[in-house]
This record gives sequence, structure tokens and C-alpha cells, in this order.
Amino acid sequence: LSWALGLFMLLLALVVKQFIGEPSWIDNLAQTGMLLFGIGMTVELVSRKTGQAAYRAAIGLALSSVLLLGWVNGAVGLIGSEDNKANLMYGGVIIIGAIGAVIARFKSEGMARALFVTALAQTLVAVIALVGHMGSPYSGPVEIVTSNGFFISLFLGSAVLFWKASGKQAG
Repeated sequence: LSWALGLFMLLLALVVKQFIGEPSWIDNLAQTGMLLFGIGMTVELVSRKTGQAAYRAAIGLALSSVLLLGWVNGAVGLIGSEDNKANLMYGGVIIIGAIGAVIARFKSEGMARALFVTALAQTLVAVIALVGHMGSPYSGPVEIVTSNGFFISLFLGSAVLFWKASGKQAG
């Protein structure tokens, strides 16, 4: 369903652009539409590949988390303002997750490990930002810990779902 919403937003932006011109919100609408369409289609294709609800939920949560991380970081920045170069570290978090997924060949057990490492990378970014006082004057320690903790919990939640999909027992 999110792919349909994304496609609608993309088409709406293209149509509106013909009548209104070049306001930046139209480009933002088109970018958001493309992101939602891409994530939605990926989840749809993966859902057809496997019948496991835990795997489908895990991939949906992982991709939605990456989308949200990129979107929020690009819009307002998680460390200081959106112009703070320290926010580029979040690109590394996403790249680590993508490399891990490829190495795991998208299999449940490997994906669980990849998402755990992604959460670890997110934690490392927060620690670096805190130790280096990179958020000043806009983001204090509480804001950095809370916003990063939110994404860490999303990545860990996805890792747990992938682990459940693998059929392995904790312990």
C-alpha cells in the first residue's frame, strides 16, 4: 500500500509542477513519493518471496527505519542543524546496514546480525557526537541520546524479528 501512496505523491508532484512552477515543496513531495514507492515496492516483492510474517515485518521495519532516518536527518538533522557535517555519519550507518544485508544474502539469521551491527553503528555515531560536543548549540545530550535511541530501538526491533524468522532460539 505504501508504494501506491508513494506513486500517487510522485505523480501529484509532476502534475502540480506543470501548473505552479518550481516551488521547493514540489521537489520534496516528489522525493518523498520516490522514497515511499521504492520502500513499498521492496517490501511488496520481499513479501511475495517469503510467507513468514516475522520476516516481512522485519524487512518492513528495517526499510522504514532507514527511510525515516534519512528523511529526518535530511530535513532537520539529528546532530545540531541539518547543515552540521556530523550528520553525514548517518550515511555510514545506512551503508553498513546495506553491506550487511548483501553479505547476509537477505537470509534471516544474517539479516539479524546485520541489523544488530547497524544498531551498533547508530550507537557509535551518538557516542562520537556526545564526546565531540558536535550538536552544540542546537542539540543537547538529551536530544542526541533520545533521537538516536529511537533509531537504535528500531534497528534492534528489526534484528529481533529477523532472528525470530530464522527459527533460532535465544540463549
